[in-house]
Amino acid sequence: MTTDELTRLLSTLAPGTRFAFSGNMAMPWTALKCVDEALEEYTLHALNAPKGIPDRPGVTAETCFVGAGMRKHPSLKYIPCRLSLVPVLLKRVIPPDMVVIHCAPPRDGMLSLGIEVNILPAAIEGAKRRSGRIIAQINDQMPYTYGDALIPVDQVDYAIEVSEPLPAVDPKTPDPDSAAIGERVASRVGDGATLQMGIGGVPDATLAALTGRRGLRIWTEMFSDGVLELDRIGALDPNHPLTTSFIFGSRDLYSWLSGNHRVRMMRTEHTNDPALIALQRSMTSVNTALEVDLFGQANASRINARIYSGFGGQTDFIVGALHSPGGQSFIALRSWHPKANVSTIVPLLDEPVTSFQQSAIVTEHGVAELFGYDQQAQARHIIRDTAHPDVRDELWEEARELGLA
Repeated sequence: MTTDELTRLLSTLAPGTRFAFSGNMAMPWTALKCVDEALEEYTLHALNAPKGIPDRPGVTAETCFVGAGMRKHPSLKYIPCRLSLVPVLLKRVIPPDMVVIHCAPPRDGMLSLGIEVNILPAAIEGAKRRSGRIIAQINDQMPYTYGDALIPVDQVDYAIEVSEPLPAVDPKTPDPDSAAIGERVASRVGDGATLQMGIGGVPDATLAALTGRRGLRIWTEMFSDGVLELDRIGALDPNHPLTTSFIFGSRDLYSWLSGNHRVRMMRTEHTNDPALIALQRSMTSVNTALEVDLFGQANASRINARIYSGFGGQTDFIVGALHSPGGQSFIALRSWHPKANVSTIVPLLDEPVTSFQQSAIVTEHGVAELFGYDQQAQARHIIRDTAHPDVRDELWEEARELGLA
């Protein structure tokens, strides 16, 4: 149908209708505009929503992982949840009335969710169970991907066609601190390891430092151009699929991805299942945080008690990696926050904890071993090996007050 026809159809819906949208870099902007013009009040559920979503009165922004488009939203409704369990919520607790997906054109009767699978299969199932409807924005510039990305055409109730470029982000050269951290993490990764990298400069720098390895595997919730470069230089296991749930990066990455059967785009409850993660060979998880404390706890979610992001998949992969034979899990971050001008190593977190019990913490100054050490030794390693030199004396004092020294 046309966008005008879709808008008229949506205008018959009840106020407060809950819509689940493709998130991250796959937001279906044209379809979202139709929804926003049709309804004065509705709920917009999306994971890691980008800037530009409606923030007017009447629009409730609902999510389990806050993106840039929702951080300052006046009607934000944040639902804390590990990423692996968000599908459970969408099927049983907060099923959507409508799901709006961003797809590649069909091949042999199957649409493709392209760069964003994630929680969408569960959202579709949750909606169908309550006689909800599926709207597809079909875009000939969306890469055609496989695995759980494939959706039968007959599952879609309404569709509009567009031809719009996807948002793209070109890879950046790591800054010196990120490069140093990446080198330290990479030195702990051997040939044949399986990799999960979170979002940010440090995980990207780690991938850039792994170009000399061979036989690497990918099992992750997302990846970007760093994986493409590893593939080009022959660092990846050529006989093993690359398993992920969503992707964002450059146009070069999207071109490589489209029609690439080697990349398996899988639903979140598969990629983020700790039991499946634990089955991967030498599973190595690398994530970042806003700050860590002397007990090895990490805050990657909140700033001044205000939600900044969410749990994401960090806890899923930490648990899964540590149960993998030869597995390890790192929290990697700069020792000093350049914008806030404060240490990221603190005595005790003031914010809710996102994760803990990782193998080690890594900064540009060194690696603090945690796993298997008592809490006093953990604190000693964190101060001695990862904290910025300017705050070490203060941290030793605080450690004594906390009974850690």
